[in-house]
Amino acid sequence: MSEPGDVEDLLRELAPQVLGALTRRYRQFDACEDAVQEALLAASRQWADDGVPENPRAWLTTVASRRLIDEVRSESARLRREQTAAALAGLHPEAPSPEQASSVDDSLTLLFLCCHPAVTPASQVALTLRAVGGLTTAQIAAAFLVPESTMGPRISRAKQQIRSAGARFELPAKPERSERLAVVLHVLYLIFNEGYTATSGDDLLRPDLAAEAIRLTRMLHRLLPDDSEVAGLLALMLLTDARRPARTGPGGELVPLAEQDRSRWLASEIGEGTALITAAVNHPPLGPYQLQAAIAALHDNAPDPASTDWPQIAALYAVLAHIAPNPVVTLNRAVAVAMADSPQAGLDLLAGLDDGPLAAQHRLPAVRAHLLELAGDLDGAREHYRLAARRTASNPERRYLLARADRL
Repeated sequence: MSEPGDVEDLLRELAPQVLGALTRRYRQFDACEDAVQEALLAASRQWADDGVPENPRAWLTTVASRRLIDEVRSESARLRREQTAAALAGLHPEAPSPEQASSVDDSLTLLFLCCHPAVTPASQVALTLRAVGGLTTAQIAAAFLVPESTMGPRISRAKQQIRSAGARFELPAKPERSERLAVVLHVLYLIFNEGYTATSGDDLLRPDLAAEAIRLTRMLHRLLPDDSEVAGLLALMLLTDARRPARTGPGGELVPLAEQDRSRWLASEIGEGTALITAAVNHPPLGPYQLQAAIAALHDNAPDPASTDWPQIAALYAVLAHIAPNPVVTLNRAVAVAMADSPQAGLDLLAGLDDGPLAAQHRLPAVRAHLLELAGDLDGAREHYRLAARRTASNPERRYLLARADRL
């Protein structure tokens, strides 16, 4: 009998490999993805009791292929059979043997396919978690706090959009590949951020999502070891996730960076992330994930808040604002400038965000409240902490912001 956790880890590792092999052979991503999901469910039940087979990838490939053939043959799949007949015509209706299954790791191709520009960003995240991460629809729905009946159609629409766009199971040609890789990295970054700071609900952290994002980014780094932005994103995730144990208190309350017990930070992740970013910045061009990882490394390697090199962090944010300008960068830069120069200098930077996309969100008044507090304007700080609390959908963040206001 195998341990459930070990089986789950193995299935997540094998899921994109098996799906890639089937999609390369049958050329029907949506049908193959459904078949692989059924095979994963069968394996999770059978392997936990009977043990992992000698060749688990071949087992999954065989079972998924049989499911696919059965689906095409079934009466209930008559309409789908009309669409897939051309793709399956001429193929012997037997599951491919382990020797026939592709020995190539198609995970990278699969990532590009899930992040196809025809698919909306929210659906790219969901489809990546299901097809590449091996998560079930129920797990993804639970992670994003929506009913399974909502997430299922979203994933189905994403697969239909990929089919309608005529996407082929192959790596895009340059220069499209570089553009699509940026989308892949952004999707992985979104998954990690939702795990590290949940946008809604009772829990600040969703460690399973953060861990999945790190796992998928590790896989991408193995496939593209010379890409410095991939290394930068992995370093950023590790350096950020290293603070997770100290980020919440005993009751799940938010603990800000300056008040965290740094002895609880994960030294192994800090070491790995620092080594990754140190190597990556020596291989230009310098990208936004490398810059953010370099900033995270400065925070993580400071023994205490007073030792933080704020002038260097502010300088790195200035470079980041130049090569990848966006309101969130400006928001973070304002904090660094406030710490390195003066609170008023940071507040001056925030003034340019009042008419932008952050104007109605909670992060802008939260940062403004913090800088007003540093500047000694306690009435203004209290007002903006309460405004931010009204706007956030995260219960831990709301409690933290109200507590800051009450303390003033």
